[in-house]
Amino acid sequence: MKIGDYPLHHGGVGAIRSLGRLGIPMYAITEDRWTPAAVSRYLRGGFVWPTTGRERPEELVEGLLDIGRSIGRPAVLLPTDEEAAVLVAEHAGQLSESFLFPPVERELPRRLASKQGLHELCVEHGVPSPEALFPSSYEEIEEYAARARFPLVAKNREAFERRRRPAVHGTTRIGGPRELLALARGWGPSPGVILQEYLPREQAEDWIVHAYFDAESTPLAMFTGVKVRSWPPHAGMTANAYVVDNPELADMAAQFIKQIGFSGIIDLDWRFDRRDGRYKLLDFNPRMGAQFRLFESEAGVDVVRAQHLDLTGRRVPEGEQLAGRRFVVENIDLPALAAYRRSGYTTPHAPARASGTELAWAARDDMKPFFTMLARFVKPGVRHLWQLWRSRRAAALAE
Repeated sequence: MKIGDYPLHHGGVGAIRSLGRLGIPMYAITEDRWTPAAVSRYLRGGFVWPTTGRERPEELVEGLLDIGRSIGRPAVLLPTDEEAAVLVAEHAGQLSESFLFPPVERELPRRLASKQGLHELCVEHGVPSPEALFPSSYEEIEEYAARARFPLVAKNREAFERRRRPAVHGTTRIGGPRELLALARGWGPSPGVILQEYLPREQAEDWIVHAYFDAESTPLAMFTGVKVRSWPPHAGMTANAYVVDNPELADMAAQFIKQIGFSGIIDLDWRFDRRDGRYKLLDFNPRMGAQFRLFESEAGVDVVRAQHLDLTGRRVPEGEQLAGRRFVVENIDLPALAAYRRSGYTTPHAPARASGTELAWAARDDMKPFFTMLARFVKPGVRHLWQLWRSRRAAALAE
């Protein structure tokens, strides 16, 4: 289940394959009949429902209940974006009639999905995070621009609001005061953004933690890895990553989850800051991450399988993560590779050779999603590259 309109979502395809290969009937909400997820051989049924995140919550809940009635038996509900995770938590009483999902405090997923809420939780529990400003007016941004250290990063502050009134199109690197003020003029009287300290890429390394926690906030599956490339570079979606053991980071994540009392699947983005030797939490996604298939244990468990086992009353088998595995998102790793080569950036903790590779789209037993992705990617992919070039050119002129 997802609420935003982004048909090229490899995480949903990964979930359909992960459980579908085990013979579990899989259903998905899709924008149309020709999304990659809709054509997977492992999909039992698709529900075409092009939501945007601007709908009334009551409308979304009723639509989900209609789908539940169509399936006709309890189904594990798997949110793949923040808005879906927030909706499920805040309407758990109604949705539990048809669906199974982890019990969680009603307000917690919205707070975790909010950049401001997450920052406050990090401060409260002593978890390192980048310095951040949550401006309430253009005048506050003007004052901040005069003293801020650039570059910095701008992100949309709240779930749902990023769908209704996005201030920026995803994580945006801002090079200087003039660029910041030019952007801020379009943010309105109450800017829905967070302005966050940028950790220099030459002195940082990006890490990811995926895990599943039961109703007592005990980790039943825990994985750590290092991000080699992302798109857009250093700020966007994972394009290439490796499984790397990091007990220290796993312990930090588990302790934080225990303190806040979360249950369910998590996808955390951390950045190791070599200047002070600390891992800093950048993002907390209270749901399945798109790159979750990077991680699998020796027992054949990933976070989606762990959740399904736990919610259906079965034991989640223990097992070490398969270190050295690589995950590649074919349609975005090629431009990311070119960008990283130009910058000379490397990831010291990345293994010299992968022990195995998981592709986001192509799979020998399920190729239709790959070809459908290619057919739909060309036009938006070219448009995205053009917009990225224009924004960089504008930023250079603003300097």
